[in-house]
Amino acid sequence: MSVTTDGPRGVAAPRSPHAGYKQHRPHSGNFEMYSWVFMRLSGLALIVLVLGHLLIMNILDGGVHRINFGFVAGRWASPFWQVWDLAMLWLAQLHGGNGLRTVINDYARKDSTRFWLQALLAVSMVLIVGLGSYVIFTFDPNIR
Repeated sequence: MSVTTDGPRGVAAPRSPHAGYKQHRPHSGNFEMYSWVFMRLSGLALIVLVLGHLLIMNILDGGVHRINFGFVAGRWASPFWQVWDLAMLWLAQLHGGNGLRTVINDYARKDSTRFWLQALLAVSMVLIVGLGSYVIFTFDPNIR
């Protein structure tokens, strides 16, 4: 019986840790690179948006005690704040969803499991972004 050796002193070559498992390979060439770049850029943008949101909502002008329905109604009367909150919603959802997609790709061993988890993730992302956007754009401060 002969053992093939790749290293010095007759040490046997190690087996692949993924022996018997089909590794997931992305089908599109540059998608993962664009995904990686998006995570870095969206993370930087989210730092500015979220820290600005926390500063304005919780620290300046009296803190959280002034936040009520009237405050939100006045804030969302301005297109600037609607766009700010919409950008924060979309970027946070896409950033988190992309991260979870990466985790699913790394840990789901079966292709069918990976497919269903990613389908569930996509549906939940569309629902949350859709509902959040709907609320921001159709908010009516005159509800009686």
